[in-house]
Amino acid sequence: MDPIWQPSAKRIATANLTRFIACVNARLGLTLGGYSDLYAWSIAEPGQFWSELARFAAVRADWGQGAALEHPERMPGARFFPGATLNFAENLLRFGDDHAAITFTSERGAEQRLTYRQLHEEVARIAAGLKDAGVGSGDRICGYLPNLPQTLIAMLASASLGAVWSSCSPDFGVHGVLDRFGQIAPKILLTADGYFYSGKRLDSLETIGTVAAQLPSVERIVVIPYLADRPPLERLGAAAARATHWLDFGTRGAPLRFTPLPFNHPLYILFSSGTTGVPKCIVHGAGGTLLQHLKEHLLHVDVQRADQIFYFTTCGWMMWNWLASALATGATLVLYDGNPFHPDPGVLWRMAERERVTIFGTSAKYLSALEKNGYTPAREVDLGALKCILSTGSPLLPESFDFVYRSIKPDVHLASISGGTDIVSCFALGCPTLPVYRGELQCRGLGMRVEIYNDAAEPVRGERGELVCTAPFPSMPVAFWNDPDGRKYHAAYFERFAGVWRHGDYAELTEHDGIIIYGRSDAVLNPGGVRIGTAEIYSAVESLAEIAEAIAVGQEWQGDVRVILFVRLQSGVVLDKALKDRIRSAIRTQTTPRHVPAKIIAVPDIPRTRSGKLTELAVREAIHGRAVQNIDALANPRALEHFRDLPELAD
Repeated sequence: MDPIWQPSAKRIATANLTRFIACVNARLGLTLGGYSDLYAWSIAEPGQFWSELARFAAVRADWGQGAALEHPERMPGARFFPGATLNFAENLLRFGDDHAAITFTSERGAEQRLTYRQLHEEVARIAAGLKDAGVGSGDRICGYLPNLPQTLIAMLASASLGAVWSSCSPDFGVHGVLDRFGQIAPKILLTADGYFYSGKRLDSLETIGTVAAQLPSVERIVVIPYLADRPPLERLGAAAARATHWLDFGTRGAPLRFTPLPFNHPLYILFSSGTTGVPKCIVHGAGGTLLQHLKEHLLHVDVQRADQIFYFTTCGWMMWNWLASALATGATLVLYDGNPFHPDPGVLWRMAERERVTIFGTSAKYLSALEKNGYTPAREVDLGALKCILSTGSPLLPESFDFVYRSIKPDVHLASISGGTDIVSCFALGCPTLPVYRGELQCRGLGMRVEIYNDAAEPVRGERGELVCTAPFPSMPVAFWNDPDGRKYHAAYFERFAGVWRHGDYAELTEHDGIIIYGRSDAVLNPGGVRIGTAEIYSAVESLAEIAEAIAVGQEWQGDVRVILFVRLQSGVVLDKALKDRIRSAIRTQTTPRHVPAKIIAVPDIPRTRSGKLTELAVREAIHGRAVQNIDALANPRALEHFRDLPELAD
């Protein structure tokens, strides 16, 4: 296979990765060449690699005494930089000048801009307010918030004091919020008065008032103005007595001090999707999160101070946490809040043109939907500044690679990336000095000993199997909340292969040393004992113009499993025999006869998580008449009703 894109000699020469290799070679007397040499060294000498990364990134820390990595043979149980102390917020706020730190746009057109100096001042004010409210190291601060600059400010203020930050987006209902925040007993709760979506004004105060009534740990509620300049606190009901306006909180001109904390001090609590039960509370440490994100931003994405980096995300998805860390590079964060297709599919691209976005992050589903809508950014806007497009959330289909280079920009670094909430980062991602191959993630992450295991737990190449990581890395969770003996933690990742992290992706290591993700391994179809990744089916089906999106699941049938395909059709399209034949032909031609579904059924909607991922497990449970354990985790739970008691599945 020929590459679909290759970096220019100039791009390679000026990349942070190239400078890093030169620094390592000079300091350690090595002769590392390109990425493959660097990767091999990073997994062979993890202590040296992470130490050199910290030096290159100018991490602010007191490294203390002792080795960079203790007990590397233990997984879990290894400890990176056990003698180090640092403060996460101090590293993200190392710049205090008049360079743009944040630019914000909402779907209604409102804009806000903050320099690094202004950001520093606002964080100092809110940190003073938190300290006056009695917040100290280890206390939980929770945000029920849109993707606003104030959300970042509150997180940084929390981190400066050593408190633990957790957030979810304001589209969660009462039960969804309580399933998350109710487990971790927050001391301070922040909310906006509401948010905007698809042209609608949506209130948050009534919801948070109900939530606060069931969270006795909450001592103070801070309300951020978004719908109104001075939100009416009485809408919180009885909780209004604990409420304060954002603009009245803290002390202007207060000095900003950073509490030095151990390397693994809890920074974030992130939540699993919760579609199979109450969400897991995943605790991430400050040092590991910082190092891992700096590695990915500087070396894999090539973020530089002149960059404007955007990622379309909510505050309930780990990509928000990932984006926030780019402040440590001194680049400008571009934030957007609202529907990415309102009032039309061009809204994000006009923003990208206006803000001269250099790094544009989104989801695979967004790119697919953009193509289905017939929108061609290359014809509509000037993307001369754009150098990199990032995609995650689900496997980026080969056809979407074609769409990016055909319809967005022919000379752009397209990086499909994959990891997750569990590691608040990536196992496989992009590299600015390597070619891009259609349908592949370019490389395994530096310092991440990623393998593909077959059923015999043997590493394989060119075969499909379980994506695993066989050595410790800094951004492994510190713990799960309320899991004192670590049983839940161990069961989540280490039950299948002893001492090896099983991530739950069905994948392949290619001849280019890239990765292809075929879907979640717990959603792999198994007709006749042959394992089939759902992404292969989606690639074939969604190439048809009549199909908006599709989801495939396995139905237990006569002692075996048969493949059932559900399709959401474009407006005005009918699923007749001719279209079914075309779907089956596309799947058979592009994959194998084993992939061809036994049944093809049209549905008006497909359930998805609040971060936009289609949820095959929920659909699988619904077609078998089993209860979906936590429908509050779904953005559109009513969609499940389209999959229950279907007569087509009875024969």
